[in-house]
Amino acid sequence: MQDGQVIEIKQQTPDCAMVPCMSLGVWAGGTMKPLFGVGLVLVMAACQDMPLETEAADTVIVSPTHDNLRLMRGYRSTDDDCQLTGETAFTIDFLDDAADLVSCPSGSDAAQSLVDMYDARQVAETGGYTVYSVPRR
Repeated sequence: MQDGQVIEIKQQTPDCAMVPCMSLGVWAGGTMKPLFGVGLVLVMAACQDMPLETEAADTVIVSPTHDNLRLMRGYRSTDDDCQLTGETAFTIDFLDDAADLVSCPSGSDAAQSLVDMYDARQVAETGGYTVYSVPRR
């Protein structure tokens, strides 16, 4: 280290893990010149052999699948969880000229409100979805 230089050590959190790392920079003549090699080594060392958090490893998010359904668009609005459902080999027997076919995630509040608001009648269940026949008014 030369006279007039200041060594600065900063604690940082890399994107790859929630583990504090150290990066090292040298102040020389009023500008900071990072020692990229040292910082990179410290960041990489923090990312190695990271144990998985128990919570993250044990959590499985299961989204409903709709392989048997052709979900067209939100039924009551564009962001409605209940979707207007088109014709597939699975739904062909449920289609009716006087009713819309609508699919909602099974057990959802959206499904319950569909039944309450539109007198929807359940006709099938598949892949986490409940299929309803909704009479046209």
